[in-house]
Amino acid sequence: MTDPNTDPTTDPNREPGAGEARTETHFGFRTVPLTEKQSLVDDVFHKVARRYDIMNDFMSGGLHRVWKDALVSKVRPPQGARPFELLDLAGGTGDVSFRVVKAGGEGTRATVADINAEMLAVGRERADKRGLGDKVTFTEANAEALPFPDRSFDAVTIAFGIRNVPRIPLALTEMRRVLKPGGRAFVLEFSKVDVPFLDKIYETYSFKVIPELGKRVAGDAEPYQYLVESIRRFPNADVFARMMRDAGFSRVDFTRMTGGVVALHWGWRI
Repeated sequence: MTDPNTDPTTDPNREPGAGEARTETHFGFRTVPLTEKQSLVDDVFHKVARRYDIMNDFMSGGLHRVWKDALVSKVRPPQGARPFELLDLAGGTGDVSFRVVKAGGEGTRATVADINAEMLAVGRERADKRGLGDKVTFTEANAEALPFPDRSFDAVTIAFGIRNVPRIPLALTEMRRVLKPGGRAFVLEFSKVDVPFLDKIYETYSFKVIPELGKRVAGDAEPYQYLVESIRRFPNADVFARMMRDAGFSRVDFTRMTGGVVALHWGWRI
């Protein structure tokens, strides 16, 4: 059987070659028209927006906080008044942006861009409660067509959101476009478990426990069934690193965490 993680002809995120016009993509384990995926994803996050961060704690056992801290330590925002502009994609609730501005100095600012208005509303409320309204701004935007000028940001992050983008290569190209020369893009995403026996435990937990948690905590199992399916369909770390290189990033690298449950990728715009 062909492995979609190693055979580019079966990769749903592959850009069409000469003579091709891709019209389908995946939504979890389903194949759907490319034009419909975004609305399906929007519906998922509309349903879970108010419980999103709580469910992240339940689903990961709190580990998502450790993974995001690792991301922030890689971003390494400067201390003091030196200006530093972060773009956080698919970061509607503001979690990553709040961490970055807290870790940086007074010159650090963050722009959260998310296509889902409900997630952005949650983020704005949280920013106001934290007194961060002057340091974190929120913009409704599509990752495939960012409304920002070229070379606008010192760093771009996307945490657990890239797998929900219908055309990932296009989003990566946009991330590179809005980076300043010398800036870096960071992608934190679920990956493929590479520890024997842990993979079986993780598989059982994902498909048996997480949807049930979603039903009990958020009142709806279906969005979480999609989330675990989308994790399984996402390319492994080596394949995704190649996608970043194909998008024009230099010095691409990644580190696996928690036995390969997640991977933190980064690349430079030189």
